[in-house]
Amino acid sequence: MDQHRVNRMPVNRHFAENRLRDHGYPRTVESENGITRIGASAKRLAGLAMLGIPLLLSGCGGPFSTLDPGGPGAAGIAWLWWGMFGYASVVLVGLVWLWLHAMRRDPGNISDKQAQTLQNRWIFWGGLVLPSVSVSLILAFGLPAGYPMLPTPPEEGEAVRINVEGHQWRFETSYPGTDIVLENHMLIPAGVPIDVYLTSADVIHSFWVPRLSGKQDMVPGHTNVLRIMADEPGRFRGHCAEFCGLDHAHMKLVVEALEPQEFDAWLEESRTDE
Repeated sequence: MDQHRVNRMPVNRHFAENRLRDHGYPRTVESENGITRIGASAKRLAGLAMLGIPLLLSGCGGPFSTLDPGGPGAAGIAWLWWGMFGYASVVLVGLVWLWLHAMRRDPGNISDKQAQTLQNRWIFWGGLVLPSVSVSLILAFGLPAGYPMLPTPPEEGEAVRINVEGHQWRFETSYPGTDIVLENHMLIPAGVPIDVYLTSADVIHSFWVPRLSGKQDMVPGHTNVLRIMADEPGRFRGHCAEFCGLDHAHMKLVVEALEPQEFDAWLEESRTDE
């Protein structure tokens, strides 16, 4: 049956040959073996969409992201992460360049002795020197990055002590010298170092507020101390970072940083209510 080239109608029952000319719609073409191929317009649209994804993701918030630090502890971790990312990118570019160079280079006629010498050089520089330099750099920058999270004497004033005990599946926060007990909630003064004394009542948990500090285990019968500090007032989300049973995914914490005067007033009011 001849459709006389009617627009968007198959010609002689062969739809694959009717290319819908002069229409700006993305199209697919079915080959003789039945495999559908994407047309050029659809490929261009897909490419533009892929380029737009990073731009869209850059506008997302990061309540659990160390790369959005809210305190000195997380800031050191963020700088270390970016440094490792930059160094790994340089190594990747170098390896890709070497691979392309090896693919395009004509090795020519070399003797077995020369080949062995070249192989030994690659083993020495690529297998020994490069990993040694990489590990040394990570240690050199990684050790200072952890210093703000150590309970060292602060430069000014005193650190505030807060006790946190892990339970299946909640965080119990208490303030020494008071009867204040909060569940899955912690109030701290902004700009003041906080020493968090961590332990567990049952199994091993892990205390982690990504925007304020690194992780610290909560071990039954043992107390670990973690220094945290919020640069400014705000709310910071945390969670248990150690699998601890059935409801591990729901063991979350909110750390609320207040102005120091507001925190002192809240603490005094809570004591009065007791």
